[in-house]
Amino acid sequence: MNRSITVLAPALPKAGRKGKLSYKTLRKLVPYLYVTPATLLLVLLMLFPMAMVLRYSLMDGAIMKRDAAFVGLQNYITIFQNPVFWQSLYQTLYFTVMSVVFHFVLGLAFAMLLNTNRVDPTIRSILRVLFILPWLFTAVIIAIIWRLLLDPNGVVNSVLMALHVIDFKVEWFSSTSTAIHALTFANIWAGYPLFMVSLLAGLQGISKELYEAAGIDGANELQKFWYITIPQLMPIIISIALLDFIWTMQVFPLVWMTTGGGPIYATEMLSTFTYKLAFAQYEFSLASASAIVILLISMSVTYFYIKHQQRR
Repeated sequence: MNRSITVLAPALPKAGRKGKLSYKTLRKLVPYLYVTPATLLLVLLMLFPMAMVLRYSLMDGAIMKRDAAFVGLQNYITIFQNPVFWQSLYQTLYFTVMSVVFHFVLGLAFAMLLNTNRVDPTIRSILRVLFILPWLFTAVIIAIIWRLLLDPNGVVNSVLMALHVIDFKVEWFSSTSTAIHALTFANIWAGYPLFMVSLLAGLQGISKELYEAAGIDGANELQKFWYITIPQLMPIIISIALLDFIWTMQVFPLVWMTTGGGPIYATEMLSTFTYKLAFAQYEFSLASASAIVILLISMSVTYFYIKHQQRR
């Protein structure tokens, strides 16, 4: 008598579902695996040092004392009571705002000059190379160039005296009345190519039909510039201006290599003020508090930059 034997097969659909779920989970994890190395570097090189600086700013005698005590916001109070801090903050804002404004003015002027068809193409090519030159130099080279040019026996004084603009040799970087302005001028010369290149790209992306339509309606060149060029470039202007503000506020090599914050704190910036606290006075807790203040100012501007990018 033959008996049929029933073999119970395993629940393949269920196992298949588990495998499918695991595959989907793996697919979701793949992007995170790609960014893991960069994330680890970000944590190691940026977030961890920032956390350590924040911790030091809340302690008394950080690094210098083995048993540094927690003092809360006392370091910040000490910083805010220091008149040199407020002077450096004012000078940093002056240096930054003036630099950003003239970076924009010069960058836009040169970009429009390079974009116009009224200038011979060969001349435009030469000007393009000349205008971009400041971007090729490092901060150290720029500092050396301007220290030589603005030396009391340098080219600038010789030219101005020959033109009878001045009748004595001005010590541009050594006088408390001219040092901050000379330093700002050097930074303006070094930084305008960022605006120039960005705005030139924006100008080349504006449709010529807009200008032709405005010309048909009777608009003159100034009206075309004000009602077409500026509105079309505004997203680029705002983005680059915010980035330039953040970068310029943290400038250190140019200041340190030209004036070192002197004479008599005349060019002291938040960056040099913080550096001197840490590596000249060894007040690492106060220096950390000053660094956190710089970070908060930069983050406040960064917030507006991110909001602007999101609106775009």
